[in-house]
Amino acid sequence: MKPLLVLVITFAVSLCVTKVVRGDQDAKLSGRVALSMMLVFTALGHFVFTQGMAMMLPPVVPAKTAVVYWTGAIEIMAAVGLHIPATRRMTGLWLILFFILVLPANVYAAMQHVDYQKGTYDGNGPTYLWFRVPLQVFFIGLTYWSTVKR
Repeated sequence: MKPLLVLVITFAVSLCVTKVVRGDQDAKLSGRVALSMMLVFTALGHFVFTQGMAMMLPPVVPAKTAVVYWTGAIEIMAAVGLHIPATRRMTGLWLILFFILVLPANVYAAMQHVDYQKGTYDGNGPTYLWFRVPLQVFFIGLTYWSTVKR
């Protein structure tokens, strides 16, 4: 829920700023700014809640802590890449793939009732997926619209 709030608030603020600064609202730029802020916000969780994030990964995944750090770094690199015109489209495509690839970890975590912030197994559980799966689809759609679609 927090990543969605960061995304929506940043999108709205960015729309207002582009209107004041440029005289018109740039929705695609605002989408990229919002995605970037959301990615930096979620990346921070990889470094602050590393143990709990590692619990989100199924047993077949080796080197869980390294994977958590690496995916956090990927999110930060993607946040930057969205704003470089030469890399924007490719970053968007890779980010869409990333969003697809991390969804199974979210499903696994929900099924195991992982609370990544506390590092416990008393989280929301499978009902969380009713929110998380559509949210992931929304992230993919926003990424496609603001970076890939011409």
